[in-house]
Amino acid sequence: MSQPQSVIAENPQKEARTANWVAFIICAALLFDGYDLVIYGTVLPGLLADPGQIGAFDAVTAGLLGSWALIGVLVGSLACGAVGDFFGRRRLMLLGIAWFSVGMFATAFATSVPAFGALRFATGLGLGIVIASAGATMAEFAPAGKRQFYNAIVYSGIPAGGVLASILGILFLDSIGWRGLFIIGSLPLVILLPIAWRKLPESPRWLLSRGREQEALAAAQRTGVPLIEEQIILQAGAAPQKSGFAAVFSRQFAGAAILLGLMSFCGLLLTYGLNTWLPKIMEGYGYGRTYSLFFPLALNLGAVAGGLLASRLADKSGPQRVIAATFALATISLALMTFSFPLPLLFAFIALAGIGTLGTQVLVYGFQSNYFTTNARAAGVAWCASVGRLGGVLGPIIGGWLAAAGIGGSTAFYLYGAVALVGAVVTVLVPRQRKLEEAGHTVEEIVEGRAEDSVPAGQLR
Repeated sequence: MSQPQSVIAENPQKEARTANWVAFIICAALLFDGYDLVIYGTVLPGLLADPGQIGAFDAVTAGLLGSWALIGVLVGSLACGAVGDFFGRRRLMLLGIAWFSVGMFATAFATSVPAFGALRFATGLGLGIVIASAGATMAEFAPAGKRQFYNAIVYSGIPAGGVLASILGILFLDSIGWRGLFIIGSLPLVILLPIAWRKLPESPRWLLSRGREQEALAAAQRTGVPLIEEQIILQAGAAPQKSGFAAVFSRQFAGAAILLGLMSFCGLLLTYGLNTWLPKIMEGYGYGRTYSLFFPLALNLGAVAGGLLASRLADKSGPQRVIAATFALATISLALMTFSFPLPLLFAFIALAGIGTLGTQVLVYGFQSNYFTTNARAAGVAWCASVGRLGGVLGPIIGGWLAAAGIGGSTAFYLYGAVALVGAVVTVLVPRQRKLEEAGHTVEEIVEGRAEDSVPAGQLR
């Protein structure tokens, strides 16, 4: 194929600088999704033990409360998917950051169980917008050949937020209480939102997909983001003619969309189930409340480090086989956690479980974001995130059911391990998009050779 006359970044440094700013902003936003996820599990034992906080409730209700935010995320993600491919990446990201920050702040002042649950739902709406926008945005700014790595950086914000919540819970829960910890979760409104307003550009690739050619050209010049891939995909006939959910459920993507959604279902069931109930499960093994807070810390640290390492492998050998392997790793490590190993070895298995659960979901997000074409990307990511959140809703509920029934932690670990095994099988079944892969390889070859034979900026043809 001859090189098409198109826009290609003449300044790779500008392209990298733009990608780094976008990654920083999205990662920081997702940090507070992870914070929200883990902070509830951190404060839950205290809320259960002290009815004077928001009222008396049992373990089953605790599981339902943990799921209300996830239901909000599901609704927010679906809403974002419906409009994301029409209204753009920047607007929705800014809206999501503002929304969830206000929700976290309001939750800190809840005085009853119903109010707490309602505000958790409202916070989830904003988080859903951020999550559904994040993958689509990063996929359109990440340099070719490094997309899994950039997605891993971005989505590692979620387990990193879990680490932050665990550390702050250990250090400050007794001094500032659960309300103070929720107020910390609202800080993006005054810190991150102004930065995002100035530094987060609109996606040139999205502008081009909407037919706004001149704006796309100008944005490409400002950001250094090459538009050549969009033209190659068009020439190869690799993109459906429709947009949004219509494209996601077109003949090209429909079967894969179901399987990709099931991957997120398994990954988020594990992520939310373990982060919500791991401290309580470990208390059942005889570890005190304060000590048990170190287990989510190990889980999330393992996810951050392992997810970044696995993303490098995914960029080189393809994400599909790496994700299947990390799902299998979760099955093995969760089964091993049921044995009476020395404490250092137990922490090691929990860290490995973090790689196989939260770390795997980081890779899943990247796989999904790059699987769809630009005209289907926001809706595709939103669909997968929404199906995944059904698993996220179910994860805490399952833990609540097991706790209420007095069933031991070993059963929970075996059950979660079985879910991970299902995730591995589903991953293997996802069909490859060969035309998109070929287009991606062509772009990488052109970008790598631009130092010797670069394509000048000009009009799209």
